[in-house]
Amino acid sequence: MSTPQQDPPRPTAPATPAGLEIVEVTVPASLDAPDAWPVHATVAVSQAVELGVHGTTDNALDAEGVVAGLTESVHRRIRRWVATLDGEPVGRGFVLLPVTSNTHRASVQVSVVPSARRRGVGEALWRTVEDVTRAEGRTVLTGDSPHTPEPLPGPGALEPSTGVGRVPADDAGVRFALRHGFTLEQVARHSVLDLPVDAEALAAHVADATAAAGPDYRVHVWADEIPEQHLDGVAVLETRMSTDAPVGGLDRREDPWDADRVRASFARIHDRGAGYVVCAVEHVPTGALAGFTVVTLPEKRPAVVFQEDTLVLREHRGHRLGMLVKATMLGELARTRPAAERIHTWNAQENDAMLAINVALGFRPAGIDAEWQRVA
Repeated sequence: MSTPQQDPPRPTAPATPAGLEIVEVTVPASLDAPDAWPVHATVAVSQAVELGVHGTTDNALDAEGVVAGLTESVHRRIRRWVATLDGEPVGRGFVLLPVTSNTHRASVQVSVVPSARRRGVGEALWRTVEDVTRAEGRTVLTGDSPHTPEPLPGPGALEPSTGVGRVPADDAGVRFALRHGFTLEQVARHSVLDLPVDAEALAAHVADATAAAGPDYRVHVWADEIPEQHLDGVAVLETRMSTDAPVGGLDRREDPWDADRVRASFARIHDRGAGYVVCAVEHVPTGALAGFTVVTLPEKRPAVVFQEDTLVLREHRGHRLGMLVKATMLGELARTRPAAERIHTWNAQENDAMLAINVALGFRPAGIDAEWQRVA
């Protein structure tokens, strides 16, 4: 006989500080309108948190991205809150709710600026976030937290269920996650590559990978638009990102994509004020796409590039296609994004093959992301 699942008890929380206000972020009339202040406050919190962890704001939210996320509703819904203390932005909360698959899950996050920690701001935001996920019936909560540097093995480090990678056990974000019933299920390495890459070294990588791939594979590069005839192929690759990429102990199930979802998802990159480049490799005998890599290019931050999805289908591995698409992409960036100074990427610490490609290309470790999960 089974017994009903019960919500984990809430830990004793600090008293809510006087002057704290939590406001839900909504889509404003425009980014210049008075009602846009929660959007800009969210960005300010994100910048302060990123500065505290990495010393830069490269990975911080921007206003266009905040608004674009709030307008999505077909495949996922996003809700955001900002916390102010005596009128100053001090924290933010986030809930992402899958709509068409993985509807047992919610992705959550709570961030507090360093100067306002240990005052009950994070606990107040967490109560707001948790109430929403409970009302939505989500039984698996996942979230991530950034840290730098990765600690050495020992009593000051916490390892995930994969046994690969470590996070600092005494970090405030780590303690917060553990206190609220989360377990560490995966660690991702955050890496940075300084651009441009040496042209001769890059050409050698492309030549070696092309020779290993042989005539059965052909590379395509698409900027800001995916040809209609390849939308279905990209949909297969995006679907397989949910089944072929390492997920550690995270409860992530297949997330099906189709051509319409690809078209809409890549259009939202433009809505966020960014461009994109896709480098895909086609299996010539079948005409199917065997792998791809995607980067996004923020218009207002021309020095920064973000590596998004990269995947080679299991049945096409062993032909150096991962190196082929990533090295080809870097050559394309040198030609079309000369102002770019660095590219950021994140990979599961157990993804030895992709990490080896990154190291060969010159990526250096810049920190780690803890991947957390709580099962009700």
